[in-house]
Amino acid sequence: MMFLSPEFLYYMSPILVILYLFVLMRKESHVHYFSKDVLDKLRVNDNALTLKQRDSLLFVAGALCIVALAQPVLENGKVRVKATSADILIALDISDSMLAQDVYPNRFEFAKQKALEFIDKAANDKDANDRVGVLAFAKNSYLVSPLSFDAKTVSFLVSKLDTSSITQKGTDIFTMLETVSKIDTNTDKKYLLLLSDGGDTKDFSAEIEYANKKNIVVFILGVGEEIATPIKKEDGSFIMDNDVAVLSKLNAAISELAIQTGGVYIQNTTSSRDIKTMLKKIMQNSEHKELKSQEIERYVSLFYYPIILAMTILLIAFSSIGKRVKQTLSIFIVLALSVSTSPLRA
Repeated sequence: MMFLSPEFLYYMSPILVILYLFVLMRKESHVHYFSKDVLDKLRVNDNALTLKQRDSLLFVAGALCIVALAQPVLENGKVRVKATSADILIALDISDSMLAQDVYPNRFEFAKQKALEFIDKAANDKDANDRVGVLAFAKNSYLVSPLSFDAKTVSFLVSKLDTSSITQKGTDIFTMLETVSKIDTNTDKKYLLLLSDGGDTKDFSAEIEYANKKNIVVFILGVGEEIATPIKKEDGSFIMDNDVAVLSKLNAAISELAIQTGGVYIQNTTSSRDIKTMLKKIMQNSEHKELKSQEIERYVSLFYYPIILAMTILLIAFSSIGKRVKQTLSIFIVLALSVSTSPLRA
């Protein structure tokens, strides 16, 4: 047997012993006024505990509590714990078409909330221990946050994004993939979550070829509806082309980029089901690199034995039952605890 917190024994035991010795030196107040013979005649029931006996029981109960605080345990072998991680990159489309309001309040804000939700769920997933990085792109792209375990900082940077962050208009997914390919990750493959309406491109064969060449697995959350919608700017006006309102809809052709690179395509939903499913699919398909491995001791905890015994002794010390019954009860409890063969596991 060993103790996980032996400092309780070192520091609290001397205090308890000193306190007990101090209590032993005191006498009951009536002893000063009556002799032993007179007290024996005055006592109605000589079967009760004396003050010293009660103090001794309290001392034993206190000692057992200290032992319990010291966490007595039995060694139960060792187990190896491994910490693994996969790197996930999030690419957020911030082109003007993402201002369309076919999802509330618009595609961009909707996609941003989905990205924040994904980061939060990835950070709180007990089966995931992944670094997350974020890119923003339109015609060109830039790194918003490098790969990091700090989900709060990454979320803060994402929350500050807006469509004015990039001045060049349009949606260039190929350029974004080139930026992704330059980011160092733990694994040979790179795992990319793309949140976009797909832009206007109908043929993604060049992007698919490049992604496969650079080992980029693309998971896509399509943002928007497949119904053409005008693009409303922040000042309330619509984006025009030759005095005609520009219409934009979800480009379902982008699903081929996900399918052909080994990823998954999901169209957005108003619930969190799309993000939960996407996180699950990424976890199932991604390679996790072992960061560290460590052996830890396993123990069988025994603290409940001294606690139960201490509570029983306190019950005896403060109860009004006779001394003989108390002694019999104490012996019975000690024997019951000593023959117990089914210890609980911590």
